Amino acid sequence: MDRVNPKGPRYTDIVAGLSDAAPFVDPETQERGQGHLFSARLGANENVFGPSPKAVAAMQAADGETWMYGTTDSYDLKCALAAHYDIGFDNIVVGEGIDGLLGYLVRLLVGPGDKVVTSYGAYPTFNYHVAGYGGDVVTVPFDGNYENPVALMAKATEVGAKLIYLSNPDNPMGTVHDGATIQAAIEMVPNGSVLVLDEAYVEFAPKGAAPVFDTNDPRVIRMRTFSKAYGLAGVRVGYAIGHLGLIKSFDKIRNHFGLSRSGQIGALAAFQDQAYLAQTVAQVAAARDRIAAIAVANGLQPIASATNFVTIDCGRDAAFAEAIVDDLCARGIFIRRPFVDPQTRCIRISAGRAQDLDLFEAALPTALKNAS
Repeated sequence: MDRVNPKGPRYTDIVAGLSDAAPFVDPETQERGQGHLFSARLGANENVFGPSPKAVAAMQAADGETWMYGTTDSYDLKCALAAHYDIGFDNIVVGEGIDGLLGYLVRLLVGPGDKVVTSYGAYPTFNYHVAGYGGDVVTVPFDGNYENPVALMAKATEVGAKLIYLSNPDNPMGTVHDGATIQAAIEMVPNGSVLVLDEAYVEFAPKGAAPVFDTNDPRVIRMRTFSKAYGLAGVRVGYAIGHLGLIKSFDKIRNHFGLSRSGQIGALAAFQDQAYLAQTVAQVAAARDRIAAIAVANGLQPIASATNFVTIDCGRDAAFAEAIVDDLCARGIFIRRPFVDPQTRCIRISAGRAQDLDLFEAALPTALKNAS
């Protein structure tokens, strides 16, 4: 039954019961709140090295065409993806980043009271979508700094989950399982469940971290993005690869004009510039090494990362880690930390340019002293 308010909208019971707090607070909002700009933006896992110049040029050339909608099926981009991965055109759906695709997937499969399984402390946007459609989030703990695929599948079997969420490499810890481990997890997906494998950071991972694509397998849908390695977070383009039946079902509910024309063009140009991608991956690897060295020099423990960030174990409690984050942010260095215990003992630093990491390195000792 709708909630009735004669002087306002009649929200559904599900929406009326939800918090209006956003899962993330963007750095611009924080800058307005504190009255100064960040001098180092190291908290949102953005690719500070930027997109391919070819992508920028392609989008600039398309500026005069913005009076036209983008194609409803992202035809050229899907053709390039299909050829690169040697999969069918109709096994791909393109959407407004992984966040948008997660929302569509949850809308397709989750209704009030339906169970979904995820790791406790994993990417909160998935949980946000599930709550929005009345689903019931069931969690399993991390195994140390790793998501636990075996425990996820066992819990999904126990509760009859419709969806299982697993990110590989993981956010917020940055750890990665090899492809064989992920494939073994796919084989354990219970009947009637779908594993959503979030591979947002896969381009940064070691070779062999991703299993081969099998688009005949209805048990898994894999999601990738242009926001991270390709440096196009601001244009919101992601894609999912899966079984034809599930991919085709997105057409029932997705926003067919949700992607901008310039975004489609930029993503295609970025994807075609694999040499620039390799350069970015190398820059990120060097930045990870430097962040890890800074952590060790300050008596902290970096966690080996397969992403474009490094999570650092501060060795104490959540209050200590929060104090470090607050101190650094107050002095112009934007970082974040995981949201859920026990990961809240950590801080998380995105890969940055040399000048960004210079500022972080100089400020961290004082932040640690002030937090103690």
